[in-house]
Amino acid sequence: MFDFTDFITDTQSIVFASLMLLALVFCCMYYGLFHLRIGRWHRKAGKEGAPEGGNESLPPVSVVLTARNDGTWLKENLVYLLEQDYPDFEVVVVDYLSHDDTQYVLKLLKDYYPHLKVVPFKEDVNLFQGKKYPLSIGIKSAKNDILLLADPDCTPQNMQWLRGMVKGYEKKETQIVLGFCGLKRNKTLLGAFQQYDNLAYSAHYLGCALLKHPYTGSGRNLSYRRSFFFKRGAFISHYNVAGGSDDLFVYQNATRTNTAIIISSDACLSTEPRKTFGEWHKQRLARVSTRNWHSVGGRLLEDLLPISVALFYTMGALLLAGGNTPWIVLAIAAVVKWAWQIVTFAQLSKRFEGGLVYLAAPLFEIYFILANTILVLTPLDNNRKFSK
Repeated sequence: MFDFTDFITDTQSIVFASLMLLALVFCCMYYGLFHLRIGRWHRKAGKEGAPEGGNESLPPVSVVLTARNDGTWLKENLVYLLEQDYPDFEVVVVDYLSHDDTQYVLKLLKDYYPHLKVVPFKEDVNLFQGKKYPLSIGIKSAKNDILLLADPDCTPQNMQWLRGMVKGYEKKETQIVLGFCGLKRNKTLLGAFQQYDNLAYSAHYLGCALLKHPYTGSGRNLSYRRSFFFKRGAFISHYNVAGGSDDLFVYQNATRTNTAIIISSDACLSTEPRKTFGEWHKQRLARVSTRNWHSVGGRLLEDLLPISVALFYTMGALLLAGGNTPWIVLAIAAVVKWAWQIVTFAQLSKRFEGGLVYLAAPLFEIYFILANTILVLTPLDNNRKFSK
């Protein structure tokens, strides 16, 4: 069999093994609480009940989009928003400094859909960075209290998106509803990387909300009350930051009682993955651009898993190099982690139609630990005038 004599008499090996075991336990708990739980979660109706049935019980809503040279996307996707099966809603599109055919697309659709409201900007009057100013103008122009935010490149899964998201307001204290926006599948390696990244990131912020610690969200599918937005000061406290129209607002205002999540298939949106690595890298940079605005606790929530994964592999490598620990023990620990990770990520991928990306989840995880570390250390361009 295996000789553990050298192991049990080596204090250093025992410390390394204990740290590796601790990291393994945390990783497995994380995969269960976030990947598996989100993958299998089903909303339970509260005592007050969501407005499921008659149209008369559904509150009016406003969908707000900001567009800049998004004529192609608006041609493809806007009609799906305008044709939603909902009794009382409007779609507000802020056309900010577009010089493509955006204005003509909106004018044509406006002739057919009176509930489309267009807010055009011909001059750059944005004294701040990013899209917060045009988005604020769109929200101010909206007439209804419940707002649904998306991007021009997002497509509803079906014509029930508005009904699905409104179910998040079944409790009177709810002010923010977090949704999910998936990526359409393609067969490229870059598409697989983006699919994994989107699923893992979404599972994290949705899982934190389920654990009553909401701290961020995605503006590609997000809802909050207009009155709450202005009551909480809109984006005033972080107007000088290019990004954060979604995650910083949620981070600063979401609480355990005022935030809900909706991830039913009816409430999901989807978008095309980026076509080049450069476009994807820019999108990921925008995500981390607001990281320094998060508290130490908020950043720790993001870093606990990668720290644990790095600790697991580092301790395993040191034990293997030391030669005092039988290799079969380390192999069993690795197989347990990989198997549980694949099983739990498969549930997440199945729910959000992520394809077979779960089969390579352990490899993707290692890649993103390295890539995200580099990304966080990359100097950011704070002069981006319009950030999605």
